[in-house]
This record gives sequence, structure tokens and C-alpha cells, in this order.
Amino acid sequence: MRKNKIAFIILFINLIALVLSACNTNEVDAGEDGKIKIIAAHNQTSPDNPYQTGLLKFKEVVEEESGGKMEVEVHAGTFGTEESELVEKLQLGAADVILASPGFMTQTGIREVDLFSAPYLFNSYEHWLAAVDGKVGQEMAQIINEKSDNSFKLLGYWSAGVRHYYGKKPIESVEDLRGVSLRTQTSGVISDFWKATGAIPSGISWGELYQGLQQDVVDSSENAYPFFVQQAHHTTSNGKYITETAHDYTTRFLLTNGEKFDNYTKEQQEIILQAAEASVVAEREATMEQDEEYKEKAIEDGAEVNEIDRQPFIDIATPILNDFAKEIEVEGLLQQIRSLED
Repeated sequence: MRKNKIAFIILFINLIALVLSACNTNEVDAGEDGKIKIIAAHNQTSPDNPYQTGLLKFKEVVEEESGGKMEVEVHAGTFGTEESELVEKLQLGAADVILASPGFMTQTGIREVDLFSAPYLFNSYEHWLAAVDGKVGQEMAQIINEKSDNSFKLLGYWSAGVRHYYGKKPIESVEDLRGVSLRTQTSGVISDFWKATGAIPSGISWGELYQGLQQDVVDSSENAYPFFVQQAHHTTSNGKYITETAHDYTTRFLLTNGEKFDNYTKEQQEIILQAAEASVVAEREATMEQDEEYKEKAIEDGAEVNEIDRQPFIDIATPILNDFAKEIEVEGLLQQIRSLED
């Protein structure tokens, strides 16, 4: 009788262990069609945008390498045109892969990433590549994952081109910015820089900017050619003069939810990482090509482009950047980036 009781207890314990093991299986459930669906989203609505090129490459590789067992659904602005919406959806599980800028990542409490927003952090595209594809990029990816408690896992660094000034008049010197209203961030290191040049930061939304430039609500803005030319900002009365300030070789984060990523099988994880790597290459190439293509289009449409001595702008940015790096405790990262300069 006693032996039977012991055997029953052992059987009961084994059954509990089996149930717990099933509950903690390291797999993401497939849908009714037997496929694992991945929702990938960015905030740009233009089908020609490099972001779309990158996510379509991600989709292509995932579906091809998984033999159709994994499916990627790409959303171009349909999940929200504000990056804050995408970050929130990633946290809530409504999206699986998103694109976000450093500025919006800081809203999650990860202040260190805002270093990549700072004007004149990089002096060339090659300088940017050396940083994000090297130890600096690896360290930042680790910071993002650890500070978010694995809510965010970095899949790759995308580019959003080189940002320049465009407005109602060309800039020949820093003094020409005095009193000029400029659509940009109205707080933080970016705002501090533009205020130091004499410009007045304006918080008009991206969706309202075309009308704002056309109706003299704001004097100027700043962005990369593919983005502002696709939106026809250069055709407005306050957007036709482009000065190549090159103040920001921009960084965008391709992110997934780390906790969900950990629940994919090893094979599925490898497919996602392979697709992410392919998307990085495709998006960067598209951005580089469109930088030239849309510059030419702007000129053909009547916009005027001029170059400028950037050193006075760099001189303004340097102490602001030094103070900012100290404030957010990334002085070591800043030093590493500067050591990579051409």
C-alpha cells in the first residue's frame, strides 16, 4: 500500500513537471494557417521610401528562408505616422518589428541612445558606418536591450540619409539663421544646437509641414533629400533654398521585442537575424541612391542648392555635444566615435 502511494506521488510530480514544461515551451504559436506571422511597420507613407525597401527585403528573406512557414506583413504608415505609436505597439505586442529614431527611443527612458541624435556627431557617411557597424554599435545595442529589460532588441542600424537645411532663403553663414523659425525638435540637444545658431525651433508636425512652409507658418526645416523632396517641400515658397549643412548622418533602429524573440526557435531566430542583416544592406543602398536622385529632382524642380563652410556650425555643436554626453553619461562612447574620425 505504501509503495503504491509513493508511486502515485512520483507519477503526480512527473505530470506537474510535464505540464510546466509545456507551458514554458520556447516556441511562438502559429496561426490558423500554420504560419507564424510577423508584423513589421514603419511610419513613412510613400511606397518609394527607403524604409519600405528595407522592410520588403526583410519580408522576402524571412519568407524564402522559412519555406513559407513564416510570413511578414509590412505596414507603411498604416500603423501610425508617429514613431511613438510604433514604439508603443512594439511594447504591447501589436507589432513585432519596427523602425524608430533615437529621439523617440529616449521617451522609453533609454537616454543614452539620444547621443545618435546630436548634430555633427559624425563627419561623413564612412565615419557613421565605422561607428554603428563596430564596437560603438554593439555597445549601444547592449544598452538598449539591458535598459529596456529585453523589451527591445536591436536587429540593425538603418540610415535615413544626411540632413540639410532648407528654407525661404539660402544660408551663407551662421548669422543668416538668426531669427529664422525652423521646424525641428523643440527640446533636447537638437533644439539646443539650433538655438545656439540663432534659429527659433518650431514643433509643427511632419504631416502639416508642407502647408506650414507654403503658408509662411514656418520659415524653414531640415531633413534628408529623400524625405523632404518626396513630400514636395522644396516646391513651397519657404522650402526652395537648400543649404547642405550635413549636420546629421542619421541613425534609425530596427527593433524587435526581445522577450518574443527569445520565444522563437533557434532556427526562426537565425532566419530573422539573416533577414534583418539583408534589410540593413538594402535600406542603406536605397537611401544612398535616393540622396543623389532626389537632390537632382529638387534642382530640376527649381530648388537652389548651395554648399557652406560647416566649421562654424561644428564649433557651435562641439561644446553642446560635450556637455550632453556628460549629462547622459556616454562620454566614453563619444570618445570612441571621435577616435574613428577620418
